[in-house]
Amino acid sequence: MILEQIPIGPMQNFGYVLGDGKTKEGAIVDPGWDADTLLSAAKRHGLLIKKIILTHAHYDHVKALQEMVDKTKAEVVIHEDEPFDAKRYSTAIVLVKDNDSIPIGGLKMKVIHTPGHTPGSICLLHGRKMITGDTLFVGGCGRVDLPGSDPEQMWQTMQKLRKMDDGIEIFPGHDYGDTPSSPLGHEKKHNPFLSSGTKEDFFGERL
Repeated sequence: MILEQIPIGPMQNFGYVLGDGKTKEGAIVDPGWDADTLLSAAKRHGLLIKKIILTHAHYDHVKALQEMVDKTKAEVVIHEDEPFDAKRYSTAIVLVKDNDSIPIGGLKMKVIHTPGHTPGSICLLHGRKMITGDTLFVGGCGRVDLPGSDPEQMWQTMQKLRKMDDGIEIFPGHDYGDTPSSPLGHEKKHNPFLSSGTKEDFFGERL
């Protein structure tokens, strides 16, 4: 699998280029800014962008979406629970749910519904690599004091992630940590939001 993490925009965002090295079919994840930067990276890998996947629909993750759609004609993939004005975009909108698979050539990206930061936030898992959007950062997690956020759901999401394999490498939506990615096992031990023993501890850290 091709996975390139690309710093974009003025808010420390990461966008991602995903692709199947054999079929050369590709996808862009979270085109918040700098569409040309993301497309240049895809071109370096020889990828034809067929999908644009959104981990959620906050402004800083979709600002360049229209430009990306115009330049690629790719379909947009988003969770069915995520507030999203699909009529703004002149392309196919594909709605997914928990445990769905998103095909990218011969690859299958597993959808993990991780609500809390937004109702339809998702993580994307293939093998031992997981793009976590604004659900889980290196050393942190997404805000839960925004419209549509839910602290209780985020707590449940953290419990869901704690059950996953320690060897999974997380690739977040923002460059907020000491490193651009991190093993999930490390986050379970050192990320205060993932290691909180009780709901009250978690709320004390996050709220």
